[in-house]
Amino acid sequence: MLVDLLTREYPPEVYGGAGVHVAELVRALRRDLEVRVRCFGAPREEPGTFAYTPPAEFDGRNAALGTMGVDLLMAGDVSGADLVHSHTWYANFAGFTAKRLHGVPHVVTAHSLEPLRPWKAEQLGGGYALSSWVERTAFEDADAVIAVSDGMRRDILRAYPAIDPARVEVVYNGIDLVDWAPNDDAALVRSLGIDPDRPSIVFVGRITRQKGLPYLLRAARRLPADAQLVLCAGAPDTPEIMAEVTGLVEELRRERDGVVWIDRHLPRPELTAVLTAATAFVCPSIYEPLGIVNLEAMACGAAVVGTATGGIPEVVEDGVTGVLVPIEQADDGTGTPLDAERYVADLAAALERVLADPDGARRLGAAGRERAEAHFGWAAIADRTREVYRAALAR
Repeated sequence: MLVDLLTREYPPEVYGGAGVHVAELVRALRRDLEVRVRCFGAPREEPGTFAYTPPAEFDGRNAALGTMGVDLLMAGDVSGADLVHSHTWYANFAGFTAKRLHGVPHVVTAHSLEPLRPWKAEQLGGGYALSSWVERTAFEDADAVIAVSDGMRRDILRAYPAIDPARVEVVYNGIDLVDWAPNDDAALVRSLGIDPDRPSIVFVGRITRQKGLPYLLRAARRLPADAQLVLCAGAPDTPEIMAEVTGLVEELRRERDGVVWIDRHLPRPELTAVLTAATAFVCPSIYEPLGIVNLEAMACGAAVVGTATGGIPEVVEDGVTGVLVPIEQADDGTGTPLDAERYVADLAAALERVLADPDGARRLGAAGRERAEAHFGWAAIADRTREVYRAALAR
């Protein structure tokens, strides 16, 4: 079987969980399948990997148009593949078009859903209407849709009721358990401005509405004075969300020390050291189909405090590998807490509880590592993906 995998993100140009997923999946699939990768960005040296940039005619126009231009170029080159597999709306139009052009099955993996991210209209303007149309059209036409969690599967069928439920399969995100492992390096942690001898709460993620960072910054005002808050956060979606986060960080720093903000992408050795030194990792997302960052933290032996939303409860076992924070959310697609103050208070209480029991936090972290090993290895996930491919070809 020759598979063309279509994606916006691919190493070294990775900025989110979807890119991490694609990179690891390709590596696992290539053990016994021929996989060609078609991605956005600068040329890659990796064999079987082809990169594309938006046609010059789209310079200065809405970014969604440039994305669709890249997709058409990708689709034109798919000839010879037995199946195409697209990831995120950025590449879904390429998969949809390639199916029609070359007569091959199209599999999509849903890492998030446009109807559940309405704040993207701030970022894309009219392009959000295009991205939403692309996603709906591709999903409804696909021969198979992969959801990264049961929660995501429910969201897909609710957002797109025209899809046959029999075509929607759950294949979890995975984690490389060799690359993501405890890395006890106090000197490296200190070099990043973090005191490894003090308790720390670590956040890793893009600065976007769905990641819930403003709620965390408000909750952090209630944490013990000796606790550090480490923010590995960058790539803001809009100037507005960046301004809000910057203001909240500055306000927090006026009240307490130990607020460390690292706004660059950390190489894996640095990030694993930060996660290993953490008392807990926090995922305050209000929308999270699965949350690969939680798996990364668990693999490094960190307890996880996460919102009980989306696919997070399928990763974090409450009271065993971490703590789930309850939330009641608006059903308008935004995921906004119905009672923001209650959510902030519950988040702060969960973090305080973990900080107050460092031995318990270590036990949660050890159990998290065991859970990652048992359920989220890439070999098993690649096997499940191949099963989806075979079903799509049979259809």
